[in-house]
Amino acid sequence: QVQLVESGGGLVQPGGSLRLSCATSGFTFSSYAMSWVRQAPGKRREWVSGINSSGGATRYADSVKGRFTISRDNAKNTLYLQMNSLKPEDTADYYCGKYRRSYFPSDLNDNDYWGQGTQVTVSS
Repeated sequence: QVQLVESGGGLVQPGGSLRLSCATSGFTFSSYAMSWVRQAPGKRREWVSGINSSGGATRYADSVKGRFTISRDNAKNTLYLQMNSLKPEDTADYYCGKYRRSYFPSDLNDNDYWGQGTQVTVSS
């Protein structure tokens, strides 16, 4: 079955960096676009970034553009999110999601599978 397992979250000071990973199994990773979303306590889930199946196309929410970088290693079936210049408002649970096709859907929140999430806390 499809499995998505996030890791790499933790506590970091403002201005710091973290790299999240999403290890996948149960499907042909290289055939599907993927995304990261986040949800802060008491807030709605927010789409953060997406990447197509080859890694040649990426998209970012305005709130993270220039600070976060999404990437993938299709040989390792793993998705990444490099987060730099972290701010307290980046504090949230981060989830990776699988899209239904190799390219971005018109609704960037239209994923068919999600991981269990990893917690990121940005605080001094």
